[in-house]
Amino acid sequence: MAIARFPSVVLDCPDPAALAGFYGAMLDWKVELDDGWADIRADYGQCFSFQKVDDYRPPVWPGQDVPQQLHIDVMVDDLDEAEVAVLALGATKTVFQPGTTFRVFLDPAGHPFCLCVE
Repeated sequence: MAIARFPSVVLDCPDPAALAGFYGAMLDWKVELDDGWADIRADYGQCFSFQKVDDYRPPVWPGQDVPQQLHIDVMVDDLDEAEVAVLALGATKTVFQPGTTFRVFLDPAGHPFCLCVE
């Protein structure tokens, strides 16, 4: 028996509203803002949260001077179309791309995430 319906992921960042806006637009999820905190929520209830951290230092990828801590894999139908869309939202494509079925990007706060095809 499951204890919870689904997990939530919380990302540290310097500007929760901006990062929630980025992911909310990418996933087409509703953005909810609070003081120093923001959530994005899917229609079926899944939630990502973003909390303000003073003196935030973004991870360095692929190096480990400042570890990535976690990353998000976003499944897409077409890598080329998805790349254009996330770049328009403010993502940055990393120089180092270690695979062919996924692409690595940094969100506006510097967290690595991957666009992946199955």
